[in-house]
Amino acid sequence: MAQENLISLNIPEEDKAEIKAAVAVLVGKLLPHLKALSPDERHTLPKAGDKTLAFLEKTKEFFESNGELVPAFIDKDEYYADLNGMNELHEYHTPINQIASMLNDSMLLTGSEAYVTSLAFYKSVKNAAKLNIPGAKEIYEELRKRFNGK
Repeated sequence: MAQENLISLNIPEEDKAEIKAAVAVLVGKLLPHLKALSPDERHTLPKAGDKTLAFLEKTKEFFESNGELVPAFIDKDEYYADLNGMNELHEYHTPINQIASMLNDSMLLTGSEAYVTSLAFYKSVKNAAKLNIPGAKEIYEELRKRFNGK
């Protein structure tokens, strides 16, 4: 029985060029404004997820309407910059995250399908080598290096 083919990726050359250009724009324009965190830094920071957005917006309203309650040690300009930055990045995050998720899934599918096909070929060559089919042993010896140590 043949393996079900779930994906056949064939991006036209013109599209590839445009995609590479778009990625270059993202790297050139967005990446310089972003910050990478270590796993420890990520772990220790309080998270402002989707459930927290309403809290942040409500806090901003009270912050503005009750300025006398804002402690003197809070930098108002930085507070607004952080809120605006989070909202701005959120606009980019949703579509980029969707693309990244589908890109990961598509890489998994294409790699899996290629691997299953390669394994079928490998098993066929292994059997051919056992039957002393000319040329099969050399191919089998080369391919079996992948499985050394298992």
